[in-house]
Amino acid sequence: MTEYLSEPILVALIGGFGGLFLGLAARLGRFCTLGAIEDYFYGNSNARLRMWGFAIGVAIIGTHAGAALGLIDLAQTFYLTQSLNIPTAILGGLLFGYGMAMAGNCGFGALARLGGGDLRSFVIVLVMGLAAYMVMSGPFAGLRVRLFPVAAAQTPASVVHLLGAATGFGVNALGVLVGVMIVLLSVIVSDGTKGKSIYFWGSGVGLVIVSGWVGTSYVAKHGFDDLQIVSHTFAAPLGETMLYAMTASGNVLSFGVGSVLGVLIGAFIGSLFKGHFRWEACEDPRELRRQIGGAALMGVGAVLAAGCSIGQGLSAFSVLATSAPITLAAIFVGAYIGLRQLIEGFQPAE
Repeated sequence: MTEYLSEPILVALIGGFGGLFLGLAARLGRFCTLGAIEDYFYGNSNARLRMWGFAIGVAIIGTHAGAALGLIDLAQTFYLTQSLNIPTAILGGLLFGYGMAMAGNCGFGALARLGGGDLRSFVIVLVMGLAAYMVMSGPFAGLRVRLFPVAAAQTPASVVHLLGAATGFGVNALGVLVGVMIVLLSVIVSDGTKGKSIYFWGSGVGLVIVSGWVGTSYVAKHGFDDLQIVSHTFAAPLGETMLYAMTASGNVLSFGVGSVLGVLIGAFIGSLFKGHFRWEACEDPRELRRQIGGAALMGVGAVLAAGCSIGQGLSAFSVLATSAPITLAAIFVGAYIGLRQLIEGFQPAE
């Protein structure tokens, strides 16, 4: 493939096709982080939460099976090259989760809604991408590095690498076993909600995460550029896409840009298919102020936590990074606090 397409275009296409399915999953399968949390706590339904669990399980199985076949070098994935910083993971997750509730969507969800014509989500996408880049490499990057230093991991920062070292079992076999257990748990804890679509969209999303690892691994192995092995996440890529839109003549396409554009296209197609596409705008200044503040918190939180609800919740979880369960739990707690404040009028104790 690298003989016919340049490496930047190839990885962008890999990200784009995966993003296309994610956009369809959001619009047709109702795959949504905040929606799953809200349904569980306030809708008496764990269907979308089980869809999330199914996606995580399939992603773990596929990723470690791919590693066993030599298709993925897990040790080269971003999430396993950094040592775990528990306070930073918790703080970043809490900020992201609370901001997600205030904004009404995560970065991925905002892209999906923007694809359906929601211009309020356009503001969320812009603010989140800008905030992420300001903290990651902009004017606040120095402060972030001083307050939240990141150290390189001496050994892969993976749950199964730790278990493998302690038990002597193979890392990939342990990973597949963990994935199977999560898949089975997602089926067993059913609240009675029927519908095979839960497992269809969940497994599809999980395989999209795997396709990112396998695709970029292939290009990195057979190409000549110094390409990082990545999969889907929606914090820094929002800012990256904004930069590319402004500097395309002096910049190159990337997996993240392709992923963002793919979600937009998939969500647009899905909204047309369902007949849900319509232009929407914010008429309440207080709502817009809340959404802008929430988007800024998400951008900051995602950089501190090294990933968003998709980046840590799926991509990092697929390689069983030690940061993933901690960050995802913090995101859920932060989102619950934000939802409770919005729905029940809860005010944090002074």
